[in-house]
Amino acid sequence: MSMRLRFALACAGVFFVIAGIALVAVYLVVQTSLQYQASVFTPESITLPHEQWGWLSSRRFEDGYELARGFALKVHTTYQNSVLGNLRNAGGLALLGGTGLAFAVGWRTAGMVLRPLREVTGTARRIAQSHDLSERIGYEGSRDEIKELTDSYDTMLGRLARSFDGQRRFVANASHELRTPLTINRTLVDVAVRRPDATDDVKRLGESLLLVNARHERLIDGLLALAEGEQAVLDRRPFDLTDVAEHVLDQAAAEAAEREVTMHRLLDPAPTAGEAVLVERLVQNLVENAIRHNHPKGEVWVTTRRRADRVELVVANTGLQVPPYEIETIFEPFRRLHGDRLRSDRGSGLGLSIVRVITEAHGGTVTATPRDEGGLTITVELPVHADSP
Repeated sequence: MSMRLRFALACAGVFFVIAGIALVAVYLVVQTSLQYQASVFTPESITLPHEQWGWLSSRRFEDGYELARGFALKVHTTYQNSVLGNLRNAGGLALLGGTGLAFAVGWRTAGMVLRPLREVTGTARRIAQSHDLSERIGYEGSRDEIKELTDSYDTMLGRLARSFDGQRRFVANASHELRTPLTINRTLVDVAVRRPDATDDVKRLGESLLLVNARHERLIDGLLALAEGEQAVLDRRPFDLTDVAEHVLDQAAAEAAEREVTMHRLLDPAPTAGEAVLVERLVQNLVENAIRHNHPKGEVWVTTRRRADRVELVVANTGLQVPPYEIETIFEPFRRLHGDRLRSDRGSGLGLSIVRVITEAHGGTVTATPRDEGGLTITVELPVHADSP
């Protein structure tokens, strides 16, 4: 239950208990007051003034008075029951009506008190969904508990923004600085290998160095993509996920043929919005992983489709059995499956990490499940484009 509903129920409950106790107390007092008292209503004798001399004298009633006494007792009992019944009915209705009124007053009062908190919550939710840490709540109300809470939240957002910006700048600067010497190394090694007087040992050494250099370049590219993917996608432009998947599959066809992997594509329209270049990198990483983490004569299935307000990209592949307990770790940076930890030709260990951050930057989700026959099925869900029919 919401805080507003709990407050209204608490007000109604407190009123019901207090008013109920008061009603029971009034009922008992009235009931006691209306108890039949023979000495008052039907005394054995009464004192009357003498008609002639004015002095007082007591006179007892005769036996016929017993009939009148019984009739008076019955009338009193009927009157008592009528009064107490009216008190119960009117008091019960008043109790229920007052409880409902207390609930309504508590509901409205809670709404007035919590209105600033709802505004703060809406702003905080919008900031969390947009991943834009530069926005602040900026509550301008009176200096109360809500003001202190929002100020603390704004301070925390500022520290997080500075921390994330510093981390992204460091990764981007380090990646750019490392790319230059790697390019120089690749050029020098390539020139040395292509020299006419290069021996076979020099050529083999050069090829090994080029492989290592290429792996480092992929690592740097992955770090750059990871840093870019962690940023919020603010400029969302519509595109069809099917077009992106077709483009990536056409580019990966040569590598799939070289590794003897058969590609299957079932591409239905999947309109979405976001940064198409980043989504292309997402699809490319999934397809490359499906090809490289496979076995000869293996298969890869790529599917795009629309489901209600979401579009799906499903990439499944054959391969080695994947333990369920390793599923979550494959989305962490520099983590590989057990059988691939010593293999440097299958990537830098950033592929699925990049997939996750790009998916989350677009407001989507990514899940992986092991296939019973071996390999993985990875499903990426993204929001459908708002203007799509």
